[in-house]
Amino acid sequence: MTEAAEHPDPDRAWQERVDAVWADAALGDAVRLERITALVAELDPADPRGPFEIGGAHDSAGNEAAAAAHYERAIELGLAGRARAELTVQYASTLRNLGRADEAVALLAAHVSSADRDTTLGAAPEAFLALALHSAGRETEALAVALDALIPMVPQYQRSLRGYARELRG
Repeated sequence: MTEAAEHPDPDRAWQERVDAVWADAALGDAVRLERITALVAELDPADPRGPFEIGGAHDSAGNEAAAAAHYERAIELGLAGRARAELTVQYASTLRNLGRADEAVALLAAHVSSADRDTTLGAAPEAFLALALHSAGRETEALAVALDALIPMVPQYQRSLRGYARELRG
């Protein structure tokens, strides 16, 4: 028996159970929130993963104000790594939905320009930044951000698109 099998990682096992709840497309919002809340109850109250996951469950259910409060608590508790990158996108989306588009823009713009940005989310931060810019009445800048996010996936015309994005930023 390997050492890993003898000593399973409880954090990993917990996260796998959380991921299974998120992956179950048959769950309704209320059941998902109930199951996530039960899993979070297993954690130390100071663990930032708890409010992050509950925030996500509220967010998914359309409970934006509750989601924002939980996301803010996760930030206070020091959520880090990929989960922090996910929280940035989710929290900014929530802020935009709450009519706080300028805050969403600031949060996402800082994330997108960060040298230590988590790249595993691909262009998701830019997509949500474009939405937030649009909601903030900055449609031309939103289009430029969206074009920049698309450029890596366009097999030709990249130089032209970069030029158009620069022109939009004028």
